[in-house]
Amino acid sequence: MADLDRMTWRQVRAAAEGGIALLPIGSQEQHAGHLPMGTDTLLAETVVDAAVRELGGSPEIVRLPCLPFGHSPHHLFAAAVSLSPETLLQVLTDVLDSLVQSGFRRVLIVNGHGGNDEIMRLAVKRFALRADVALGACSYWSLVEPADRVPGHAGWFETSLMLAAHPDLVGVPEPRPAVTPLFDRPPHPGLTVERHGEWARAGGATDDASDASAEAGLDLLTTRIDALVTAIRAFDDATRDSHGEPTSEVDDVRGEERAPNIVTFGTEGGAQ
Repeated sequence: MADLDRMTWRQVRAAAEGGIALLPIGSQEQHAGHLPMGTDTLLAETVVDAAVRELGGSPEIVRLPCLPFGHSPHHLFAAAVSLSPETLLQVLTDVLDSLVQSGFRRVLIVNGHGGNDEIMRLAVKRFALRADVALGACSYWSLVEPADRVPGHAGWFETSLMLAAHPDLVGVPEPRPAVTPLFDRPPHPGLTVERHGEWARAGGATDDASDASAEAGLDLLTTRIDALVTAIRAFDDATRDSHGEPTSEVDDVRGEERAPNIVTFGTEGGAQ
């Protein structure tokens, strides 16, 4: 795995010719009383980094720093750092635009926060309409069909994952109100229900985390990592012929006689 923030611009340009830029995105928001604010970011990074290591350099991946903020207004009843839908959409669009101008033609976004999912997918769909690129997007948990227990927020699923990945950051789950939040368990299949104040009434979690375990978390992590490896390989196979080969334009800007359009990531005026 090549980390973009440790590469020179020439290394980035060379990797962009046939490689895939991978952007993890997360959030900073309350996760009940026992998990850290950065849970979604930490888990996205854990799954992405393990999957890329397992790929062993084929295909070539350039891993961007994780975008640590997402769309989390529903968690501001406690604490969060939230971007509006318009801001997150524009940030993702700017990152995609910067990557394309830096020579990439294939980009994959891997998300760790449910509130980002729809916005992330919209960003990918809109950008691919106006640029000659191949883009992919997924939330790491969505690549696997849940067996018995549906992934939730700060409940058994995430707490088990954190016990496996970052046990030092996990506290003792607090007793949870006997509330079934309608946003997580709608009264009818296919129906989206949002009720004011629901997150606060539910204690900031979708389900009970008291029986979470590191053993369950390791199994959940392994399954998601394997699924992401399979997804990346499938994305590579499906897009290599159309967008995985060098173009004359990319070769030209890498030449010594022309200065490339250099994009600086994480600096003033750019997506951070």
